[in-house]
Amino acid sequence: MRLIQLASPEGRRVALVEEPRLQFLQDCRSVYDLALACLQQGVSLTEGIARRRSSEFVDYGPVYEGASGWRVCPSADLAAEPTRCLVSGTGLTHKASAKNRDAMHAAAQAVTDSTRMYQWGLEGGRPAPGEGGVAPEWFYKGSGTVLRAHNEPLTVPEFAEDGGEEPEIAGIYLIDANGAPRRIGFTVGNEFSDHVLERKNYLYLAASKLRTCAIGPELVVGGDFDLAPGEVSVARKGRILWSREIRTGESVMCHSLANIEHHHFKFGFHRRPGDLHIHFFGADAFSFGDGLRLEHGDVMQVRFDGFSRALRNPLARVASPARLVTVQPI
Repeated sequence: MRLIQLASPEGRRVALVEEPRLQFLQDCRSVYDLALACLQQGVSLTEGIARRRSSEFVDYGPVYEGASGWRVCPSADLAAEPTRCLVSGTGLTHKASAKNRDAMHAAAQAVTDSTRMYQWGLEGGRPAPGEGGVAPEWFYKGSGTVLRAHNEPLTVPEFAEDGGEEPEIAGIYLIDANGAPRRIGFTVGNEFSDHVLERKNYLYLAASKLRTCAIGPELVVGGDFDLAPGEVSVARKGRILWSREIRTGESVMCHSLANIEHHHFKFGFHRRPGDLHIHFFGADAFSFGDGLRLEHGDVMQVRFDGFSRALRNPLARVASPARLVTVQPI
């Protein structure tokens, strides 16, 4: 099952993707509300969806292209309280990602920390069931305020060095009333980072991740995360400038999904009841690794097999000059 969140001047709705149409769900304003209701009622998410199917449909094509009264929202969010949504990720999970990172910092040291981290993942990232393995790299992207939807721009702030796509799959999680993480599903994502800043020094990695990101347009409920091949591309003025085949999923990652989830949710403050978590699982390729610098108006597209329609986002550079932020005492 694939869900999509929509908004219009009348409010928000959740719909089930039934190509080439979208079937609205009854009494359902968000994926978050739907998942919370299913937990409270003691039913599975798929059963909760089936119970809420309505007789209302809308054509998907115009919605997807941004030519409808309905606009696409991020595939999961907590719009009423975005600060209760934690957006984070795990890096160096794919060989290509480790090679790209290694190339950024190889001049500084013979064997980089990125290489060591990836090797640790190969050696201990897939523990036996019921055991914890080596911890992956973890990074923070921000609260739910950084989320953007399909067709919305990803922004290079006035103070930033650059901005570039990172095509990934993200897991969506809700913490239940007992403080246990519950996976809602998976979604296509563009994690989007400042690679030029990161290349200066790997200690800038944390700051390079504090940017907007996009997820959607759809959320896959009960999907398979073993192997998801796909494609990432960048278009400039309507022409494909760069593209690469990509792969993600447990079979091509050095960490198992269970190990990634364990190390994210082992922290007690990541298990606060009612919180929503969006966690990126790493990228296989990105244009910066091939020497491409994105420009204002370039359109980034990410597609994975089994996740339906592609996620598209234009890049927008803030034109105003950087300004000094000053702090005044109270």
